[in-house]
Amino acid sequence: MICYEHPLNERIRTLLRLENLFSRIDFFLSKDTPIEHHAALIALFEVLEITTRADIKSDLLQELERQKHLLEALRKNPNVDEETLNIALGNIRSTFREMLDLPGKVGEHLRENDWLMSIKQRMVIPGGCCVFDLPFYHYWLNLDTEKRRQDFKVWLGPFQPVRNAFEIVLYLLRKSGRTIKLTAHQGVFQQTGAEYAAHMLRLDLSEELPCIPEISANKYALNIRFISVKSTQKNKTYENDVAFELTFCNL
Repeated sequence: MICYEHPLNERIRTLLRLENLFSRIDFFLSKDTPIEHHAALIALFEVLEITTRADIKSDLLQELERQKHLLEALRKNPNVDEETLNIALGNIRSTFREMLDLPGKVGEHLRENDWLMSIKQRMVIPGGCCVFDLPFYHYWLNLDTEKRRQDFKVWLGPFQPVRNAFEIVLYLLRKSGRTIKLTAHQGVFQQTGAEYAAHMLRLDLSEELPCIPEISANKYALNIRFISVKSTQKNKTYENDVAFELTFCNL
């Protein structure tokens, strides 16, 4: 099965993008070559762009506070494991304190680094990071692998509370889901009604089916059209019935 996640508001969209970028950074930093560490730096600059545009700190603090109150209310529920609940609340509280202790705006330590910002400016130019453009960057890329990793550790350190926070929020969001099995007749599924409102949809589809979902949803209606991936015609609807699972996730 292939899982397609579809956020239904800008806040969740931002968190999913951050999750994807940090995963890329982890992957490329686990490698040893200068090219892979260059790719990690590109992803780090994308993280900086996102956190510059969005008030990510305020949003995450508000959501952690809200989730803390929701979980506290579960203490009276006999079906909830108290130890698991205490661990979850402990993680939320510690992450909330770390977020409060973050000085200034998220990513400000990078924006104040002239060395990094001079590289970032050249990266918007196609091929702008060649050795003749940035000899000092070329020098850094040829340093010992562990030295580059140590620099990344310094650059990534202040982002860790943010990463911990959005990982908690996305974990709770995914765990909140209710899943139903559905069929799109001749590649199209449509429903209306408030019961389809959610913060994020997770659609599971067999990898053997040669189609991908195109999702459109709001608080009034849900429309899913499955697009054939084998057709030379752009956006051609898959003409067969499609069985899929849909999970409605709400914070």
